[in-house]
Amino acid sequence: MKRLHSRPPSTDAGKVAPAARDIDALYGLEPVYEPAAESGPAPGTAAAFHTIQCPYCGERFETFVDTETGAATYIEDCQICCQPIEFELKLDSHGACAGLTVRRS
Repeated sequence: MKRLHSRPPSTDAGKVAPAARDIDALYGLEPVYEPAAESGPAPGTAAAFHTIQCPYCGERFETFVDTETGAATYIEDCQICCQPIEFELKLDSHGACAGLTVRRS
């Protein structure tokens, strides 16, 4: 007759899995923006990803645009060719993105 061995009780039974943000902080990682996972304003109202075309290499990529700080002009490197791109963010009267212009810096 075969004897069944039972497992010892798990010591993790009462523990809760750490949140992704806690893991990032533990290992010193920068936060990852996951639009589907974030609960916040609808895209186009406060922050959203926008697809732009690099004025240097012509490649398209998505970049995170935060409109909570208001209209702004800032420089961000192309994710493909690493050239500096000047972004000009314009907002409408409701604070939503009314235009995003990119040009060579």
